[in-house]
Amino acid sequence: MSGILSSLFCLAGITTLIANGVYDSAFPLHDLLHDEWARYGAFYKYQPVDLIRKYFGEKIGLYFAWLGVYTQLLIPASVVGIIVFFYGWATVETNIPSQEMCDEDQNFTMCPLCDRACDYWHLSTACGTARASHLFDNPATVFFAIFMSVWAVMFLEHWKRRQISLNYSWDLTGMEEEEEHPRPKYETILLQKKQRKKKNKKNKNEKLTWRDRLPGYLINISSILFMFGVTCSAVFSVIIYRITISALMAMSPDPEVKSNVRVTVTATAVIINLVVILILDEIYGMVAAWLTELEIPKTETNFEERLILKAFLLKFMNAYAPIFYVAFFKGRFAGHPGDYVYVFNDYRMEECAPGGCLIELCIQLSIIMLGKQLIQNNIFEIGIPKLKKLCRTLKDKERAPKEIVEQPGRRQQWHLDYDLEPFDGLTPEYMEMIIQFGFVSLFVASFPLAPLFALLNNVIEIRLDAKKFVTELRRPDAIRAKDIGIWYNILSGLGKFSVIINAFVISFTSDFIPRLVYQYMYSETGTMHGFINHTLSYFNVSNFKPGTVPSISSLGKDVTFCRYKDYREPPWSTEPYQFSKQYWSVLAARLGFVILFQNLVITMSMLVAWVIPDVPKNISEQLKKEKTLLVDVFLNEEKEKLQLIQSLFSRDLIQEQQKEQQVSDQTSLIRCIYDCGAAGLFVPCQI
Repeated sequence: MSGILSSLFCLAGITTLIANGVYDSAFPLHDLLHDEWARYGAFYKYQPVDLIRKYFGEKIGLYFAWLGVYTQLLIPASVVGIIVFFYGWATVETNIPSQEMCDEDQNFTMCPLCDRACDYWHLSTACGTARASHLFDNPATVFFAIFMSVWAVMFLEHWKRRQISLNYSWDLTGMEEEEEHPRPKYETILLQKKQRKKKNKKNKNEKLTWRDRLPGYLINISSILFMFGVTCSAVFSVIIYRITISALMAMSPDPEVKSNVRVTVTATAVIINLVVILILDEIYGMVAAWLTELEIPKTETNFEERLILKAFLLKFMNAYAPIFYVAFFKGRFAGHPGDYVYVFNDYRMEECAPGGCLIELCIQLSIIMLGKQLIQNNIFEIGIPKLKKLCRTLKDKERAPKEIVEQPGRRQQWHLDYDLEPFDGLTPEYMEMIIQFGFVSLFVASFPLAPLFALLNNVIEIRLDAKKFVTELRRPDAIRAKDIGIWYNILSGLGKFSVIINAFVISFTSDFIPRLVYQYMYSETGTMHGFINHTLSYFNVSNFKPGTVPSISSLGKDVTFCRYKDYREPPWSTEPYQFSKQYWSVLAARLGFVILFQNLVITMSMLVAWVIPDVPKNISEQLKKEKTLLVDVFLNEEKEKLQLIQSLFSRDLIQEQQKEQQVSDQTSLIRCIYDCGAAGLFVPCQI
């Protein structure tokens, strides 16, 4: 029986046997690592990476080593973020634009925020929003954006050094990739194709061509585009919700409801966004796996890379689409008084808060980031695996033999491990951290505390993942790997993309550039006094379209002009409500800053990458020593070979000389005998 099983393993492999239903499962057993690593009480200790590698293999060992490096480097980013936040807190009282917005004596009468139901309002009522906005929109934010862009490069360079060190210590330096066995599904489809083409029996190396994969590729492209459309539709639905609820609450006779319209709508809309993101995340994960199967990848590595790429594209779009909308689209297409843009001909497109869109971007980013981490950690990573384990245990008890149910104390380790959740790969673990890395790097200019919350989450995440791998999941087969694969390319791409995003956030979402332009081009005193008045345009209330004037207004009779945030010509100008010169000056400055910011950060990043060597000095010296020893060994071997050849050659030469001497002696003897015999002399010949 054992001979039959071993022959089956050699021919098909355990993976194929499991796929064909010969075996239910196959896994190594758990035996250690809980006390040393998987306890929450060990959160302050370094991970035993070498033990993890010996226990789970190099692939999982590299994941936890990478997660440790990422968490460690979040510490300086968190410290700088806290300093930037406290700088904004310390300077909020001396910030002139905030003071002008909160000054009731300025008496800026603003245009209504909605048609008919909304009244004119004073800018001083938005004092709290303006002060909160300064916490995240101040000159230190620009420095922090540059720092985080360089930090991303430093993180990747540091990981490369760490990875090379691990490769050296784990003896992976000279490892060559082995040819993988084809996936069972690939072999099955290939076998079916061969059976359909019985005429080609001689062609044993038949492979699946692009024609076999073309239907899968077409379904992939169309499905991914459809999923993108679903994400955009979800974002648009939330926008409609915000517009509708804002209008309905503005019509409420309760003054308390009217005063809390923006806070209520923003909070509820972000929560809805979060719920939609979490639901679509799970759906997109299953869709990505299904689409990858349609492509019929040949090997597990090929399958995994394609799955990762699809899942990342879908989840990236899902997680960041609402944030991109707030950062770059909200308030940009709302129009201006007298010429607003409407949705469904009834509802006006929403505008940014009086303090700007950056504070709303901060709220959106923080709630989605924190909510995603908390819910995924507490429900998806802890609750759902435990629930699945309970359900599976109950089912197994019903099917199990009576002696196992009646005597659970005698159950062996393989029975206990069989009750655990099967290991589905590292893709979910990496994906969670990659999405978090995007939150930390892409929009960090709007939320300097993002690295701090990421650090706190990851300190728990490391032990949570450790506990899950040791107690909740079956022990996976050890797989050798030299690096983290395609994830490094994704991280590198996010780091480069973050430079562009942060440049545009500072230029177009924050008020940093308009303030600089005003201070150095339009301010009479060279200070920020008068900045708020400079950014507000005038509108003649008589130019409102019929049916859009406030129906009930406490200020309507006294208002001739209302103000709105934009750079447009006043109604008494020759070109009323057209973009003013200030608008074009600010736009030119914004575009110039984007170019300057990108070039500066890219130059600094290249300098950092050049200064930090990929190979640590101690490893480099050790490799040089090993190369020197190896060269010495080769030289000694060659020297010994040469000496051996020389000795053999010398011996052969001596033997040849001896043979020649013997032949010469024999010839001389024969001649002597012949000569003596011819002379009739019978005396001994002397040679």
